[in-house]
Amino acid sequence: MIRKLTDRDHHQVLAFLSEEPSINLFIIGDIEAFGYSSEFQEIWGEFDEQDSIKAVLLRFHQSFIPYARGEFDTEGFVSIMKRYKQPISLSGKSDIVEKFEAFDDLLLGKKQVTFFAECLSDEFLSAGDVEFKKASIENVDQIIELRNSIEEFHIRSDAREILVQGIESNTARTYYTVDHDILTSCVSTTAENSMSAMIVGVCTRKEYRRQGLATAVMQKLFQDVLNEGKTLCLFYDNPAAGRIYKRLGFKDIGMWTMHR
Repeated sequence: MIRKLTDRDHHQVLAFLSEEPSINLFIIGDIEAFGYSSEFQEIWGEFDEQDSIKAVLLRFHQSFIPYARGEFDTEGFVSIMKRYKQPISLSGKSDIVEKFEAFDDLLLGKKQVTFFAECLSDEFLSAGDVEFKKASIENVDQIIELRNSIEEFHIRSDAREILVQGIESNTARTYYTVDHDILTSCVSTTAENSMSAMIVGVCTRKEYRRQGLATAVMQKLFQDVLNEGKTLCLFYDNPAAGRIYKRLGFKDIGMWTMHR
């Protein structure tokens, strides 16, 4: 049976999701920040005969994230997703998302598959002497401008809105370096929740590269998040970037697929 979840289900939902907290950081973070009755967010759950949750589906605006352990009613979730304007964004563990790709009438965006890694310890971090600042709402346009200058980045049309929302809801933070009022490098978190945080937007302005700026500010952000008792998570598809992250203590825990 599939039904929409409410506040009454919260304890059971978190217990289910917390068995893989890193994989579920987006769902956990969105529930903690926006609850079960937001206009732009809904969560459904599939229950077994013992009334235990076996799968969930989160809608955040036009983006969907499914999660399950074992078999689940994929067709039932697809019927829910088809009620919304197509195409939709879909992301999740690759083996779960793969089940949705078999439905030709579900209009999905461009596919991207990345490694999913997590860091639980600051054992491999070192202190640096690079000066950094923590961004506020006033820095949002500078951050977006820097990200737009990075050729490898594909900036969403709602990137500014998401960044502002993250800062206002305390589900995101950005640390950056600056030279004469110019942002030279930055690193951000997103989907921060009580257990974990996703690292995104690691970048350095082209003319300031090879000075260790991004690595230094990244290590500072990592240390602060770990000191709060949270797990660090990130996606990567660049082997060179993967080697850097692994030197900082990250380990691969799976593959993640995004259609957007």
